[in-house]
Amino acid sequence: MHNTVAILASISTAAIVCQWIAWRVRLPAILFLLLTGIIAGPIAGLFDPQEVFGHILLPFVSLSVAVILFEGSLSLKFEEIAGLQKVVRNLVTTGVLTTWFITAIGVYYILDFSVEIALLFGAITVVTGPTVITPMLRTIRPKENLANILRWEGIVIDPIGALLVVLVYEFIISSTGAQAVTHTILTFGKIIIIGLVLGLAAGQGLGMAIRDHWLPEFLHNVGVLSIVFAMYALSDVLQPESGLMTVTIMGIRLANMKKVPLEGIADFKESLSVFLISMLFIILAADLEFEKLRLLGPGAFLVFLLIQFIARPVKIAVATFGSGLTWREKALLGWIAPRGIVAAAVSALFAIRLQEAGYAEAESIVPLTFAVIIGTVALQSSTAGYLAKLLGVAEPIPKGYLIIGANPVARMVAKIITKNDYRALLADTNWENIKEARMEGFQTYFGNPISDHAERYLNLVGIGKMLALSPNPDLNIIASIHFRHEFGRKKVFSLLVTPEKDSTDKHLVSSDLRGYVIFGSNVTYAKLASLIAKDAEVKSTKLTESFTYGDYIEQYGARAITLFALTPKGKLEIFVEGYKMKPADGWTIISLIEPEPESAQNISKPQKNTSPKPLPG
Repeated sequence: MHNTVAILASISTAAIVCQWIAWRVRLPAILFLLLTGIIAGPIAGLFDPQEVFGHILLPFVSLSVAVILFEGSLSLKFEEIAGLQKVVRNLVTTGVLTTWFITAIGVYYILDFSVEIALLFGAITVVTGPTVITPMLRTIRPKENLANILRWEGIVIDPIGALLVVLVYEFIISSTGAQAVTHTILTFGKIIIIGLVLGLAAGQGLGMAIRDHWLPEFLHNVGVLSIVFAMYALSDVLQPESGLMTVTIMGIRLANMKKVPLEGIADFKESLSVFLISMLFIILAADLEFEKLRLLGPGAFLVFLLIQFIARPVKIAVATFGSGLTWREKALLGWIAPRGIVAAAVSALFAIRLQEAGYAEAESIVPLTFAVIIGTVALQSSTAGYLAKLLGVAEPIPKGYLIIGANPVARMVAKIITKNDYRALLADTNWENIKEARMEGFQTYFGNPISDHAERYLNLVGIGKMLALSPNPDLNIIASIHFRHEFGRKKVFSLLVTPEKDSTDKHLVSSDLRGYVIFGSNVTYAKLASLIAKDAEVKSTKLTESFTYGDYIEQYGARAITLFALTPKGKLEIFVEGYKMKPADGWTIISLIEPEPESAQNISKPQKNTSPKPLPG
């Protein structure tokens, strides 16, 4: 008992450590999870999943996959796939069939598998891994249309691939000939009908319960989880292996219902999925038997090459025919298709069942699947970024700005940024601020920029710097810490909320945490907001040989708060406290100019026709 508790605690701890390492080095966590499982299981012999879990291993894997598929389907909103429907549809229909047949034929001839086992393995490996693709895309930074295609393919293809595996499995165990074909067709029909009816009904009912407050908010997360388990179990009772289809349809229906607040549920389910995925990879990897992989010999490597260099490119060629994508874009799509947790879990599920049914050859399915997973993830994660740049389909070096806040100060800064051809993305939890920003034509994110939801949906493509311009100092500090890992320490900036001179050293936040202070130590959010309210003017002034930066300072003095400087090459530089900028001839200074006092204006009126020092720009 105590040994089992210690093992489970160790697995969960190792899983989180692997996720943290992956986050730090920006590689798919699957690599570290698999390595941990292999070391703990086959190499060191510290952990035997069959011994620890026994007969509950299969139910645990089944329910975990159900939760993972449900969580993925919650993010499948049809309006977000506008313009890409045809390509994604082809990828998950004709593309799936193409990959299936090529892989099955290859395995049949390369490894001399039986037709049945070859078809099953081909079905298992048609799925890609959205949990693997997402971190990979952050590193690769492909064009937005390619990133969307890959992300949606990964989400949609999982339940379709699982259904295909079920159909092949049913065909295998229902003897041969016409009886097997009839049985498979009937099974397919039952799974589709039960999945649609139960999934749509459960999704609709659950959505109404949440929307109309039939279910109290504190029960939303656990209630939804319980219903997912219940629908999966009920569906499997009515028709074995139909549960995955049911929970996927349920999630899709729930995601596309109007006025159903799913943010909290999605965050909970994503956290749970990350935990389950991490645990599953370690457990399944620990259950590998190197001897079985060794017996496959070089054939396993040849199967990996077949899937990577033949099956995937042919699938993309078939699915994108007539789509308008360039050959360069198709080439990148043809390279990226990492296999993930669904392939691993489904292979384990059906390999066990086929072995119990007397198919000894099925014992090779799991090690061969893991060989493909490790091969695709390792090769693609290490090379896809270089390939995207070589093909010219990677996003340019990010130079846009994520602005924390959509208040008047943030909107003023965003106007300067966008006017100079840089992207600005404003994030705020205040709806009025977001509404004003949208009316002014800015890209926005309504929500907490450091939330789990933002981690999934905050589009940082083309963004390379962060400006914390919120009147909330705590949010500015936390955002600076959070996005320092995303953009780098030298690209995180914040505006002071209170003057530093009013605080003692023990009350000052460390500069390592808050980011660089912009616009000066005496410039605060309140000061800028006050000047904007007084109709202060944002003015751009180009420097020349006869009108230097010194002349500019002399001209405006304390009335000018220097914000940015635009170099002759179009690079936008921020005025940062403690760093001496040296604007020269050809530079453009962008400042917020305080209106002249009325007395000064009246005094200057008689001198209107005199010839003061010329001010260009």
